[in-house]
Amino acid sequence: MNKRLFWILAALLIAGLILSACQPAATEAPVEVEEPTEEVVAEQPTKEAVVEEPTEEVVVEEPTEEEGPAPAAEDKWCSDTKIVFFPGGSPGGPFATVVYNGALAAQADLGADVEYVWSDWNPENMVTQFAQAAALNPDGIAIMGHPGDDAFESLVDDAEAQGIIVTSSNTQLPRLQGRYSSNGFGYVGAILYDAGYALGSEAVARFGLAEGDRAFVWGLLAQAGRGERTKGIVDSLEDAGLVVDYLEIDDATNADAAAGVSQFVGYASANPDVKLVVTDHGALTATMETYLSSAGFGPDDVIGAGFDLSSATVEAIRGGWTDLVIDQQQWLQGYLSVLQICLTDNFAFTGLHIDTGAGFAHADNVELLADLVDQQIR
Repeated sequence: MNKRLFWILAALLIAGLILSACQPAATEAPVEVEEPTEEVVAEQPTKEAVVEEPTEEVVVEEPTEEEGPAPAAEDKWCSDTKIVFFPGGSPGGPFATVVYNGALAAQADLGADVEYVWSDWNPENMVTQFAQAAALNPDGIAIMGHPGDDAFESLVDDAEAQGIIVTSSNTQLPRLQGRYSSNGFGYVGAILYDAGYALGSEAVARFGLAEGDRAFVWGLLAQAGRGERTKGIVDSLEDAGLVVDYLEIDDATNADAAAGVSQFVGYASANPDVKLVVTDHGALTATMETYLSSAGFGPDDVIGAGFDLSSATVEAIRGGWTDLVIDQQQWLQGYLSVLQICLTDNFAFTGLHIDTGAGFAHADNVELLADLVDQQIR
């Protein structure tokens, strides 16, 4: 090799070394990149997981307008219903006033437009007044059933044909109720014969009356329907072997119980051995103390029994003048009759049959009821 070639090779070798020093070596180990492992990736929210989270629309679950309260839950839902209501007796009477108070409470609660018609417990008045009420074309009429099916039948048929809802209280009208129950003709009150029989049987058992004892029953046998309660009393006493003297309540005493004092005194004078007096009338029961004391009896001389609580009757029970009363909860007869018509007129409910003749009041439990009686609720 000549000297010139040697220097060329040396120059090339030096140039190659310089170039190698300026670039990364091919064998240098790769830098470790701390990429997330598979487990770490699984713990991170993926795109799909974000999509599955609840959106604002899903979280909001407020009730819609359609899911709000039903109309019956709103105040005064019966305000468009016009009703004629029969409390039965006279304004201020002990029984009829409680019926009236029940109807007033329903009117206030429901908002119904109610007109009240008083009948002095006179069946003829009730029939005439029903015809007059129907002529006003109300939405409903709530009647006392004292005149009976026969007396009311044609009038109720005509009213129903006009689309007037009719319902009854206190005295059942079974034929008319059966015919028009699907139109809202209901009944609220005692089952009269059963109530009468129960009172007579309870009096016999509670006070140890025996066969041959004399009982006086003052009632309303002559009134169809209403007379069933009196019949129940008489049947129960006769079944027990008692001697039963019966007197029909006349129109004057029916309207004003004090008018019967002279009649009772006359009976008692002729039958001083009477042991039980039963009055089938709330106002007469409330006058029991007056009847007995006017006839010369003391509070322990005669057993007094009757129907329906009043303030006077509570005092008579406390004083021993009245010993047993069956309570038919007449406040409910007012309230539920108005409610019946409202339910039928607004929601097409059919007639309800409700027995309010529940239990007995006497000296052992009268204090439980006394405050409610003073409020004219019981």
